[in-house]
Amino acid sequence: MRLVIQLLLWLVIIFLAYLTFDAVYRPIQFNKVKEQRYAKVIENLKDLRAGELAHREVTGRFEGDFDKLVRFIDTAEFAITQRRDTTYLDEEYRRTYGVDQYIEDIVIDTLSFVSVKDSLYNGNEERYRSMINVPIEGTDAKFDLEAGTITKGDNKIPVFEAKIAKSEILYDQDRTLVLQENEIQSVDDVNGRFISVGSMQEVNTNGNWPQSYGDE
Repeated sequence: MRLVIQLLLWLVIIFLAYLTFDAVYRPIQFNKVKEQRYAKVIENLKDLRAGELAHREVTGRFEGDFDKLVRFIDTAEFAITQRRDTTYLDEEYRRTYGVDQYIEDIVIDTLSFVSVKDSLYNGNEERYRSMINVPIEGTDAKFDLEAGTITKGDNKIPVFEAKIAKSEILYDQDRTLVLQENEIQSVDDVNGRFISVGSMQEVNTNGNWPQSYGDE
């Protein structure tokens, strides 16, 4: 009888030790998976932002249709320019007052053109054609992409946003830990339910990730 009790006690001790180990081990593994996946997702979001900023530079607006954004990257070019100071004689002032007066100005010369895809993506078509896809094995999720304008005073300012829910990125992880991740508030982590870049509510082209994942 005593031997049975001892065995039961050992089983209880082993079980409690396992629960303690699991309570520590699961969050550590979760964070490891999370950080690896977030890094991949953020790289795609940076590429999307680069394409959107190029689109705004050339056309004056952002693009909410990914297929149109890809077509733009395929064909568009950046102008390589040079700014230089210059002065010239104000002929009208001379005719009016008989005195020479010079005007200082800045001239922008277009030197050449370079394709957007070469400049931003080193000509790697697969890189920008697939950047809308969430790069996590086992999911076929895509980033939500929007573009439009918001009104500031009398001006309409172009804005865009690309985002993906954390639950999509962590689709195969412990649901309790995913729910906790959605509620996280920390300067060293991604806050909220989404990883995103840009905003449809304010003029902002930053990402919501911390500096540990690279530039915002």
